Amino acid sequence: MEVHILYFCWRCLCSSDMEREKFEILVGRAIESLPEEFQRRLENVDVVVEEWPTAEQMKRAGTKSPGRLLGLYQGVPRTRRGRGYGLVLPDKISIFQRPIEAHCRFDHEIEARVGEVVRHEIAHHLGLDDETLRRIEGEKRGRK
Repeated sequence: MEVHILYFCWRCLCSSDMEREKFEILVGRAIESLPEEFQRRLENVDVVVEEWPTAEQMKRAGTKSPGRLLGLYQGVPRTRRGRGYGLVLPDKISIFQRPIEAHCRFDHEIEARVGEVVRHEIAHHLGLDDETLRRIEGEKRGRK
């Protein structure tokens, strides 16, 4: 499994190194908590923690509000990789720290939201689109 967790600071707001480190740990735990069958399918992907999305990332996601974009998958989903796929740069999953924190009041809420966002973006890496993910989430809520 090739997954790298990196930290980049785009348009940093004042935050301590401990906060960044703690957030990165939450992202790492979210990946480690995935079932083994999903962890094995993570190939050629970097998971990156960023403070805020860039203008280019917001444009790619179709939003004008940086606070609405919590994560972003950029790459070739595994279901679209053909025989010619090889020797390419890793896909990139960006997890945006400040927007996630803005949606939460407590640390346990941040941890839960990080888990949701990581799973959502990894689902894109595995080939699921937003419509399918919304349907799955709706079914999951209906069972509760």
